Amino acid sequence: MKTPATKARRRWPPGRAELEVLIDEAIADAHDESEQRSGFCTMIEDHLALPFETEVLGVQVSVERIDLSDGDELVAICRRGSRRQKISVLELPLPKPPPAGAEWIEAYRRWARGV
Repeated sequence: MKTPATKARRRWPPGRAELEVLIDEAIADAHDESEQRSGFCTMIEDHLALPFETEVLGVQVSVERIDLSDGDELVAICRRGSRRQKISVLELPLPKPPPAGAEWIEAYRRWARGV
């Protein structure tokens, strides 16, 4: 049986209906916005193939993990050599082709932007 995440991987970017299914799944048991963000963080951690390489401001970085910042924002922990930096998931450029599970990032972006 195919899950919503599996269906969303068929094409990129995922369609609106596919993203809505993922959003509903991520926030199903959440009572407030903070819990909803936590739900997305969990789904991204569970489904996103990490690490993956992408380009940030013209520099290749490795995205090692996704985390919640102290300000309750989803961030990607990126590494280049011995240096690490947090980048908002909303601003994180995805490589082409995107890694498996990237549809969860797109669902989070749609939810966060209220589209």
